[in-house]
Amino acid sequence: MTSTTVPARIQLAGRTVQLAWLREHSTQAAPLFTRARSETGHAWCLCRSPALRLVIRCTRAGRYHLAGWPGEGEHHHPHCPFHKLGPGLSGRDRYSTQAIREMDDGVLIRLNTPLTSNLTQPTTHNTTPQETDDEAGTRRSVGLLGLLHWLWEQARLNTWHPQTEPLTWRTCHTRLRRQLRETTINGLHTDDAIYVIPPFTPTTADANTAALNTFRQRLGTHGRTERRALVLGQIREVTPTPYGVAYRMAHQRTPLYARTALHTRATRSYRHALGKTATGHGATRIALFVVERSPNGHLIATDLAAMLTTRTFIPADSSHEVVMADALAAHHRTFVKPLRYDTADTVLPDFVLTDVTPTAYVEVYGIHGQDAYERRKIEKQALYQRRGAQLIEWDVSQPLPHLALPSR
Repeated sequence: MTSTTVPARIQLAGRTVQLAWLREHSTQAAPLFTRARSETGHAWCLCRSPALRLVIRCTRAGRYHLAGWPGEGEHHHPHCPFHKLGPGLSGRDRYSTQAIREMDDGVLIRLNTPLTSNLTQPTTHNTTPQETDDEAGTRRSVGLLGLLHWLWEQARLNTWHPQTEPLTWRTCHTRLRRQLRETTINGLHTDDAIYVIPPFTPTTADANTAALNTFRQRLGTHGRTERRALVLGQIREVTPTPYGVAYRMAHQRTPLYARTALHTRATRSYRHALGKTATGHGATRIALFVVERSPNGHLIATDLAAMLTTRTFIPADSSHEVVMADALAAHHRTFVKPLRYDTADTVLPDFVLTDVTPTAYVEVYGIHGQDAYERRKIEKQALYQRRGAQLIEWDVSQPLPHLALPSR
């Protein structure tokens, strides 16, 4: 039996409405939000019975929106937009509230890469805030990969369930922009902090060009402040230039330029996303860049984080995981790809199947003869055994295992 998508229903001040309606008619729904905040202090999600609480947030601009109640994400239905994996299944667990702070009016991100600098202050090369604040390794700031994974996770772009339409960059852009409306990064409003490359169509080409030019003008020197920002998009091609490389982005004619040293370093750090075989099996490459404006107006990348995804933008840690994610989708499975953020040592399953109870796990073994990898494999297997969890394993030297949903 395959899963179907059910529209999310919300109860707000005694009235039941569709979540899609609330998002499309936020101004019209404002009285409902105001009444719900004064009467009960929260909304209700009706994906389960009994209903689950939802946080009502209001931005400084007066726009209302809903968020999952802290600690209750795993209790929502797997198809619900507010569903989240339980504790221990996301790298976000390693951050303190100094790194990611959820407030009534939005989310505050403390990025460990400064986006502004005061030109009157002495230049220092050690501008990255301290990353840990206790012996357990809790991080006080978010790295570029951590921010990229947080955005993907919050927008539920690491979640797959059978659906009638394939996930496109237009869908990604819509969900990411929706999440960013309630987010500030290093104290900066979204428009000043990050540019998510919009989907290209002939009718929007001029508007997209104007938006990029406006974003570009915000960079550089303004009074006593030097401004940088973030660009998020899909790498279409990397080509050499006399001074380094050009990252040619999907949906955008204007490339991002970088020195050879940066690209070499990034390729080592994100070899699955930027290596020579990264685009095999129909995979795509998503990157989050730190950019500045050159004197002649070019966008220069000074740092980046990259991740590999399937053609439908599900993240994958290797080309073998791309194959597995596509196979799970072909078998109409509902699953989540756990994201490790900035933590390389966190033990996470490769995929979590949420269409069975209890949830099951998928592991892809793509490396042989490496002691550290084998130790990690044994550690994971022992963990699943202690939990009594169902585990599907695939050694990539063998055919894919049976992946169909068990009959009910």
